[in-house]
Amino acid sequence: MKPLLTLAIFLCLAAPAFAEGDAVAGKMVFKKCAPCHSTEPVNRVGPTLSGIVGRPVASIADYSYSARMTAFAEDGKVWNEALLAEYLMSPKAMVPGTKMAFAGLKKIEDIANLIAYLKAPAGY
Repeated sequence: MKPLLTLAIFLCLAAPAFAEGDAVAGKMVFKKCAPCHSTEPVNRVGPTLSGIVGRPVASIADYSYSARMTAFAEDGKVWNEALLAEYLMSPKAMVPGTKMAFAGLKKIEDIANLIAYLKAPAGY
Protein backbone atom coordinates (compact mmCIF):
# COMPACT_ATOMS: atom_id res chain seq x y z
CA MET A 1 0.00 0.00 0.00
CA LYS A 2 2.87 2.37 0.78
CA PRO A 3 4.20 2.37 -2.84
CA LEU A 4 0.75 3.39 -4.10
CA LEU A 5 0.59 6.26 -1.61
CA THR A 6 4.08 7.38 -2.60
CA LEU A 7 3.14 7.27 -6.28
CA ALA A 8 -0.07 9.22 -5.67
CA ILE A 9 1.83 11.91 -3.79
CA PHE A 10 4.50 12.03 -6.52
CA LEU A 11 1.94 12.41 -9.28
CA CYS A 12 0.10 15.17 -7.43
CA LEU A 13 3.31 17.07 -6.82
CA ALA A 14 4.65 16.44 -10.29
CA ALA A 15 1.54 17.52 -12.21
CA PRO A 16 2.57 21.20 -12.33
CA ALA A 17 6.09 20.19 -13.34
CA PHE A 18 4.78 18.30 -16.39
CA ALA A 19 3.02 21.41 -17.59
CA GLU A 20 6.18 23.42 -17.08
CA GLY A 21 8.82 20.95 -18.25
CA ASP A 22 11.72 22.65 -20.02
CA ALA A 23 12.57 20.84 -23.28
CA VAL A 24 15.95 22.61 -23.53
CA ALA A 25 16.91 21.35 -20.07
CA GLY A 26 15.40 17.97 -21.03
CA LYS A 27 17.86 17.69 -23.91
CA MET A 28 20.66 17.80 -21.33
CA VAL A 29 18.94 15.15 -19.21
CA PHE A 30 18.57 12.99 -22.33
CA LYS A 31 22.36 12.64 -22.43
CA LYS A 32 21.89 10.02 -19.70
CA CYS A 33 19.64 8.07 -22.09
CA ALA A 34 21.59 8.62 -25.31
CA PRO A 35 24.10 5.76 -24.90
CA CYS A 36 21.22 3.32 -25.37
CA HIS A 37 18.34 5.30 -26.93
CA SER A 38 17.80 7.69 -29.81
CA THR A 39 15.22 10.37 -30.54
CA GLU A 40 15.58 9.46 -34.21
CA PRO A 41 13.51 6.55 -35.56
CA VAL A 42 16.48 4.21 -35.08
CA ASN A 43 16.88 1.54 -32.42
CA ARG A 44 20.10 1.19 -30.48
CA VAL A 45 20.65 -1.07 -27.48
CA GLY A 46 17.22 0.21 -26.42
CA PRO A 47 14.28 1.10 -28.63
CA THR A 48 13.92 4.49 -30.25
CA LEU A 49 12.23 7.10 -28.07
CA SER A 50 11.02 9.01 -31.11
CA GLY A 51 7.30 9.54 -30.59
CA ILE A 52 7.23 7.69 -27.28
CA VAL A 53 4.69 10.01 -25.63
CA GLY A 54 1.33 8.58 -26.69
CA ARG A 55 2.79 5.34 -28.09
CA PRO A 56 1.69 1.92 -26.84
CA VAL A 57 4.25 0.24 -24.56
CA ALA A 58 6.57 -2.28 -26.27
CA SER A 59 5.21 -1.48 -29.73
CA ILE A 60 8.29 -0.92 -31.91
CA ALA A 61 7.99 -3.80 -34.39
CA ASP A 62 11.70 -4.26 -35.10
CA TYR A 63 12.89 -4.16 -31.47
CA SER A 64 13.24 -7.26 -29.29
CA TYR A 65 11.69 -6.37 -25.93
CA SER A 66 12.23 -8.46 -22.81
CA ALA A 67 9.49 -10.92 -21.94
CA ARG A 68 8.73 -8.82 -18.85
CA MET A 69 8.26 -5.61 -20.86
CA THR A 70 6.05 -7.44 -23.36
CA ALA A 71 3.96 -8.81 -20.48
CA PHE A 72 3.77 -5.32 -18.94
CA ALA A 73 2.31 -4.04 -22.23
CA GLU A 74 -0.31 -6.78 -22.62
CA ASP A 75 -3.22 -4.80 -21.19
CA GLY A 76 -2.76 -1.96 -23.69
CA LYS A 77 -0.68 0.49 -21.65
CA VAL A 78 0.34 3.68 -23.45
CA TRP A 79 3.38 5.80 -22.62
CA ASN A 80 1.65 8.93 -21.34
CA GLU A 81 3.37 11.49 -19.12
CA ALA A 82 2.29 9.87 -15.84
CA LEU A 83 3.39 6.36 -16.86
CA LEU A 84 6.70 7.66 -18.21
CA ALA A 85 7.30 9.63 -15.00
CA GLU A 86 6.72 6.57 -12.86
CA TYR A 87 8.91 4.40 -15.10
CA LEU A 88 11.73 6.93 -15.25
CA MET A 89 11.90 7.05 -11.45
CA SER A 90 12.82 3.36 -11.30
CA PRO A 91 12.46 1.19 -14.42
CA LYS A 92 13.30 -2.04 -12.60
CA ALA A 93 10.78 -1.35 -9.83
CA MET A 94 7.99 -0.82 -12.36
CA VAL A 95 8.98 -3.68 -14.68
CA PRO A 96 11.09 -6.20 -12.77
CA GLY A 97 13.23 -8.15 -15.22
CA THR A 98 13.33 -5.44 -17.88
CA LYS A 99 16.51 -5.26 -19.98
CA MET A 100 16.87 -1.59 -19.08
CA ALA A 101 19.87 -1.26 -16.77
CA PHE A 102 19.34 2.44 -15.98
CA ALA A 103 18.65 3.02 -12.27
CA GLY A 104 16.29 5.92 -12.88
CA LEU A 105 16.05 9.68 -12.46
CA LYS A 106 15.66 10.93 -8.90
CA LYS A 107 14.69 14.56 -9.51
CA ILE A 108 11.09 15.29 -10.47
CA GLU A 109 12.35 18.33 -12.37
CA ASP A 110 14.66 16.15 -14.51
CA ILE A 111 11.78 13.80 -15.28
CA ALA A 112 9.47 16.67 -16.28
CA ASN A 113 12.19 18.23 -18.43
CA LEU A 114 13.02 14.93 -20.13
CA ILE A 115 9.37 14.29 -20.93
CA ALA A 116 9.04 17.81 -22.37
CA TYR A 117 12.06 17.09 -24.59
CA LEU A 118 10.73 13.70 -25.68
CA LYS A 119 7.46 15.33 -26.73
CA ALA A 120 9.31 17.56 -29.24
CA PRO A 121 13.04 16.78 -29.58
CA ALA A 122 13.40 17.99 -33.17
CA GLY A 123 13.32 21.65 -32.21
CA TYR A 124 16.03 21.34 -29.57
